Amino acid sequence: MVSVLLVFAVSTYAMTGSLGSTLLQTLICAVLIQLGYFLVVLILVARGERETVSRPRDAYRRKAAKADSFAAKVRHITNLLRSRHS
Repeated sequence: MVSVLLVFAVSTYAMTGSLGSTLLQTLICAVLIQLGYFLVVLILVARGERETVSRPRDAYRRKAAKADSFAAKVRHITNLLRSRHS
């Protein structure tokens, strides 16, 4: 961040030639960078919490679906064996 602000300050000073304007614009740039960083971290944390909450539910659904699938296969095989021996 410091590197970006330094490049920004040097380029702003080169374009405007005003030290006061450069300091003000660099300060605004620093605030915007920090705000963006804060928002991105906030979004990532919120997304991580949502995934953490949904994981057990998804795991339960997959397990239930797998159990239903297994039970259906057992019933199918049992029915096949009964039909062949009848």
